[in-house]
Amino acid sequence: MNDPIADLISRIKNGYQARKKIVLAPHSKIKENLCRILTKYGFLKTLKVNKEKVGLNLELVLKYDRKMPAITAIKIISKPGLRVYCKAGEIPRVKMGRGITVVSTSAGLMTGREAQKKNLGGEVICQVY
Repeated sequence: MNDPIADLISRIKNGYQARKKIVLAPHSKIKENLCRILTKYGFLKTLKVNKEKVGLNLELVLKYDRKMPAITAIKIISKPGLRVYCKAGEIPRVKMGRGITVVSTSAGLMTGREAQKKNLGGEVICQVY
């Protein structure tokens, strides 16, 4: 697997399309932080880190509102073949502020608004709305 973040995003997208309640994914710190951001902003219901015999897994409980998925679309911006970096003032807005942009900064993973408040730029990971 070349891009573990893209794999996680694909699992979430596929889970919503298949109307699943729970999605499992391999654990890493960056994936856990990304899922914590999605949970904080109401795109996922809950996040659990399960310890298996082999290692850790992320258990994501997907959120639905009247049988409609909480995530309309999730778009991967930065890929292994094309990394996208932005300065603090250039971080793109999503759907007139209705969505979030997830940015990897020197202070960790955060939303675009938080990065702009702290005047930090970084790699644009994905956009969610």
